[in-house]
Amino acid sequence: MTKIETEEQYNWAVQRVEELFPIVDEDASPSDPYRIELELLGNMVADYEEQHYNIGEPSLADVIKLRMYEMGLTQVSVAKLLGVSPSRICDYLSGKSEPTLKIGRKICQRLNIDPAIVLGV
Repeated sequence: MTKIETEEQYNWAVQRVEELFPIVDEDASPSDPYRIELELLGNMVADYEEQHYNIGEPSLADVIKLRMYEMGLTQVSVAKLLGVSPSRICDYLSGKSEPTLKIGRKICQRLNIDPAIVLGV
């Protein structure tokens, strides 16, 4: 097999990779047959997942929600942090509006969010 083409093959390969993990350690020789099998199957599984289960880029709203969760913030506290109204934060999170460049800078700096995500690049 050189490429995983079906869900059945994918499930088999994932199961086999899970079986190989405990067998192959970091110090295994590059010529170890189990290591070779693990690397080949791992690459094929990754290729299949990228093609069939691609998650895509997160939206700004998703990243803000994640950062709020990580930092233990509420919409009100984010509004205060950014100097906008809580209803404006609600608009950002629902996708009704996008932040201005000035607020985008504050989001990057104060919530530590990558500028590419804020700009939608």
